[in-house]
Amino acid sequence: MTISVCLVDDQNLVRQGIRSLLELTDDMAVVAECVDGIDALAQIPRLRPDVVLLDLRMPNMSGIEVLQALAARGDLPPTIILTTFDDDQLVLQGLKAGAKGYLLKDVSLQQLVDAVRVVAEGGSLVAPMVTQRLRAGVDRMQNQFSSLEQPDPLTERETEILRLLSGGYSNKEIANSLKVAEGTVKNHVSNILSKLGVRDRTRAVLKALELGIV
Repeated sequence: MTISVCLVDDQNLVRQGIRSLLELTDDMAVVAECVDGIDALAQIPRLRPDVVLLDLRMPNMSGIEVLQALAARGDLPPTIILTTFDDDQLVLQGLKAGAKGYLLKDVSLQQLVDAVRVVAEGGSLVAPMVTQRLRAGVDRMQNQFSSLEQPDPLTERETEILRLLSGGYSNKEIANSLKVAEGTVKNHVSNILSKLGVRDRTRAVLKALELGIV
Protein backbone atom coordinates (compact mmCIF):
# COMPACT_ATOMS: atom_id res chain seq x y z
CA MET A 1 0.00 0.00 0.00
CA THR A 2 1.35 3.42 -0.98
CA ILE A 3 1.01 6.24 1.55
CA SER A 4 -0.07 9.47 -0.15
CA VAL A 5 1.53 12.60 1.28
CA CYS A 6 0.73 16.29 0.84
CA LEU A 7 3.47 18.85 1.53
CA VAL A 8 2.42 22.31 2.71
CA ASP A 9 5.29 24.81 2.96
CA ASP A 10 5.98 28.17 1.36
CA GLN A 11 9.71 27.41 1.02
CA ASN A 12 10.51 25.66 -2.26
CA LEU A 13 13.74 24.16 -0.98
CA VAL A 14 12.00 22.59 2.01
CA ARG A 15 9.34 21.00 -0.17
CA GLN A 16 11.89 19.78 -2.71
CA GLY A 17 14.08 18.35 0.03
CA ILE A 18 11.26 16.44 1.68
CA ARG A 19 9.96 15.19 -1.65
CA SER A 20 13.44 13.93 -2.52
CA LEU A 21 13.66 12.07 0.78
CA LEU A 22 10.23 10.48 0.45
CA GLU A 23 10.97 9.41 -3.12
CA LEU A 24 13.74 7.19 -1.73
CA THR A 25 11.07 4.94 -0.21
CA ASP A 26 8.93 2.36 -1.98
CA ASP A 27 5.70 2.95 -0.05
CA MET A 28 5.21 6.73 -0.19
CA ALA A 29 4.17 9.17 -2.89
CA VAL A 30 3.87 12.96 -2.75
CA VAL A 31 0.50 13.73 -4.33
CA ALA A 32 0.57 17.51 -3.89
CA GLU A 33 2.81 20.43 -2.94
CA CYS A 34 0.95 23.42 -1.51
CA VAL A 35 2.68 26.78 -1.37
CA ASP A 36 0.53 28.28 1.38
CA GLY A 37 -2.50 27.68 3.58
CA ILE A 38 -5.04 28.82 1.01
CA ASP A 39 -3.62 26.37 -1.51
CA ALA A 40 -3.77 23.64 1.15
CA LEU A 41 -7.45 24.29 1.88
CA ALA A 42 -8.22 23.94 -1.82
CA GLN A 43 -6.24 20.76 -2.43
CA ILE A 44 -6.40 18.65 0.74
CA PRO A 45 -10.20 18.04 0.84
CA ARG A 46 -10.11 17.12 -2.86
CA LEU A 47 -7.08 14.81 -2.74
CA ARG A 48 -7.64 13.35 0.74
CA PRO A 49 -3.99 12.41 1.33
CA ASP A 50 -3.10 9.82 3.95
CA VAL A 51 -0.69 12.22 5.67
CA VAL A 52 -0.09 15.98 5.54
CA LEU A 53 3.27 17.57 6.37
CA LEU A 54 2.39 21.13 7.37
CA ASP A 55 4.53 24.21 7.96
CA LEU A 56 3.24 26.58 10.64
CA ARG A 57 4.69 29.91 9.51
CA MET A 58 3.30 30.75 6.06
CA PRO A 59 1.99 33.88 4.31
CA ASN A 60 -1.74 34.40 3.68
CA MET A 61 -2.84 31.66 6.10
CA SER A 62 -0.85 30.04 8.90
CA GLY A 63 -0.58 26.33 9.56
CA ILE A 64 -2.69 26.76 12.70
CA GLU A 65 -5.48 28.33 10.65
CA VAL A 66 -5.25 25.48 8.15
CA LEU A 67 -5.62 22.90 10.92
CA GLN A 68 -8.57 24.74 12.43
CA ALA A 69 -10.33 25.21 9.10
CA LEU A 70 -9.90 21.60 7.98
CA ALA A 71 -10.94 20.27 11.39
CA ALA A 72 -14.07 22.44 11.38
CA ARG A 73 -15.05 20.96 8.01
CA GLY A 74 -14.24 17.40 9.06
CA ASP A 75 -11.56 17.27 6.34
CA LEU A 76 -8.39 17.10 8.48
CA PRO A 77 -6.19 14.13 7.53
CA PRO A 78 -3.49 12.86 9.92
CA THR A 79 -1.11 15.83 10.02
CA ILE A 80 2.49 16.29 11.12
CA ILE A 81 3.71 19.81 11.87
CA LEU A 82 7.00 20.91 10.34
CA THR A 83 8.76 23.23 12.73
CA THR A 84 11.99 24.84 13.90
CA PHE A 85 13.45 25.04 17.38
CA ASP A 86 11.84 28.40 18.15
CA ASP A 87 8.24 27.35 17.47
CA ASP A 88 7.34 25.85 20.87
CA GLN A 89 4.17 27.84 21.37
CA LEU A 90 2.99 27.34 17.79
CA VAL A 91 3.63 23.60 18.06
CA LEU A 92 1.46 23.40 21.16
CA GLN A 93 -1.30 25.37 19.45
CA GLY A 94 -1.03 23.07 16.44
CA LEU A 95 -1.34 19.96 18.59
CA LYS A 96 -4.36 21.49 20.29
CA ALA A 97 -5.85 22.16 16.83
CA GLY A 98 -5.57 18.52 15.82
CA ALA A 99 -2.05 17.74 14.57
CA LYS A 100 -0.72 14.29 15.44
CA GLY A 101 2.82 15.39 16.22
CA TYR A 102 5.72 17.36 14.87
CA LEU A 103 9.05 17.07 13.10
CA LEU A 104 11.98 19.44 12.98
CA LYS A 105 12.82 20.69 9.49
CA ASP A 106 16.30 19.19 9.66
CA VAL A 107 14.82 15.74 10.22
CA SER A 108 16.71 12.68 8.97
CA LEU A 109 15.33 10.38 6.31
CA GLN A 110 14.67 7.58 8.80
CA GLN A 111 12.91 9.89 11.25
CA LEU A 112 10.77 11.33 8.46
CA VAL A 113 9.80 7.96 7.04
CA ASP A 114 9.08 6.45 10.46
CA ALA A 115 6.93 9.44 11.43
CA VAL A 116 4.85 9.33 8.24
CA ARG A 117 4.26 5.60 8.66
CA VAL A 118 3.26 5.92 12.30
CA VAL A 119 0.75 8.69 11.60
CA ALA A 120 -0.61 6.94 8.49
CA GLU A 121 -1.38 3.92 10.66
CA GLY A 122 -3.34 6.04 13.13
CA GLY A 123 -0.58 6.70 15.64
CA SER A 124 0.70 9.89 17.22
CA LEU A 125 4.22 11.25 17.59
CA VAL A 126 4.30 11.82 21.30
CA ALA A 127 7.91 11.08 22.15
CA PRO A 128 9.34 14.52 21.28
CA MET A 129 6.67 16.22 23.36
CA VAL A 130 8.33 15.34 26.64
CA THR A 131 11.39 17.44 25.92
CA GLN A 132 12.18 20.18 28.41
CA ARG A 133 11.38 22.86 25.83
CA LEU A 134 7.81 21.70 25.37
CA ARG A 135 7.36 21.13 29.09
CA ALA A 136 8.22 24.81 29.47
CA GLY A 137 5.87 25.62 26.59
CA VAL A 138 2.97 23.94 28.38
CA ASP A 139 3.74 25.99 31.49
CA ARG A 140 3.78 29.23 29.50
CA MET A 141 0.69 28.59 27.43
CA GLN A 142 -2.26 30.56 28.75
CA ASN A 143 -5.09 28.63 27.10
CA GLN A 144 -5.62 25.17 28.50
CA PHE A 145 -6.15 22.27 26.18
CA SER A 146 -9.75 21.21 25.56
CA SER A 147 -10.45 18.67 28.30
CA LEU A 148 -12.21 18.26 31.59
CA GLU A 149 -11.27 20.93 34.12
CA GLN A 150 -10.88 18.36 36.91
CA PRO A 151 -10.09 14.95 35.41
CA ASP A 152 -10.99 11.82 37.34
CA PRO A 153 -7.97 10.47 39.23
CA LEU A 154 -5.95 7.82 37.43
CA THR A 155 -5.13 4.47 38.96
CA GLU A 156 -1.51 3.57 39.62
CA ARG A 157 -1.50 1.34 36.53
CA GLU A 158 -3.07 4.04 34.34
CA THR A 159 -0.47 6.55 35.49
CA GLU A 160 2.27 4.05 34.67
CA ILE A 161 0.86 3.53 31.17
CA LEU A 162 0.44 7.27 30.64
CA ARG A 163 4.12 7.77 31.46
CA LEU A 164 5.03 5.12 28.90
CA LEU A 165 2.77 6.83 26.35
CA SER A 166 4.65 10.05 26.98
CA GLY A 167 7.83 8.21 26.05
CA GLY A 168 6.39 7.38 22.64
CA TYR A 169 5.84 3.67 23.25
CA SER A 170 3.16 1.81 21.28
CA ASN A 171 0.47 -0.32 22.89
CA LYS A 172 2.38 -3.46 21.91
CA GLU A 173 5.63 -2.17 23.43
CA ILE A 174 3.82 -1.18 26.62
CA ALA A 175 2.17 -4.60 26.80
CA ASN A 176 5.54 -6.33 26.43
CA SER A 177 7.08 -4.10 29.06
CA LEU A 178 4.29 -4.70 31.59
CA LYS A 179 3.85 -8.36 30.60
CA VAL A 180 0.13 -7.98 29.92
CA ALA A 181 -2.05 -8.48 26.85
CA GLU A 182 -2.12 -5.71 24.24
CA GLY A 183 -5.90 -5.61 24.58
CA THR A 184 -5.50 -4.83 28.27
CA VAL A 185 -3.29 -1.86 27.41
CA LYS A 186 -5.85 -0.63 24.87
CA ASN A 187 -8.54 -0.74 27.54
CA HIS A 188 -6.34 1.21 29.94
CA VAL A 189 -5.60 3.81 27.25
CA SER A 190 -9.33 4.22 26.58
CA ASN A 191 -9.92 4.73 30.30
CA ILE A 192 -7.09 7.29 30.45
CA LEU A 193 -8.56 9.28 27.56
CA SER A 194 -11.98 9.18 29.17
CA LYS A 195 -10.75 10.26 32.58
CA LEU A 196 -8.65 13.10 31.18
CA GLY A 197 -11.49 14.17 28.89
CA VAL A 198 -9.33 14.18 25.75
CA ARG A 199 -9.74 12.69 22.29
CA ASP A 200 -6.42 11.03 21.60
CA ARG A 201 -3.04 9.98 22.94
CA THR A 202 -1.35 13.21 21.91
CA ARG A 203 -3.72 15.32 23.98
CA ALA A 204 -3.46 12.86 26.85
CA VAL A 205 0.29 13.43 27.02
CA LEU A 206 -0.14 17.20 26.77
CA LYS A 207 -2.75 17.14 29.54
CA ALA A 208 -0.47 14.99 31.66
CA LEU A 209 2.33 17.52 31.20
CA GLU A 210 -0.05 20.33 32.12
CA LEU A 211 -1.14 18.53 35.29
CA GLY A 212 2.39 17.47 36.22
CA ILE A 213 1.56 13.76 36.00
CA VAL A 214 4.60 13.03 33.83
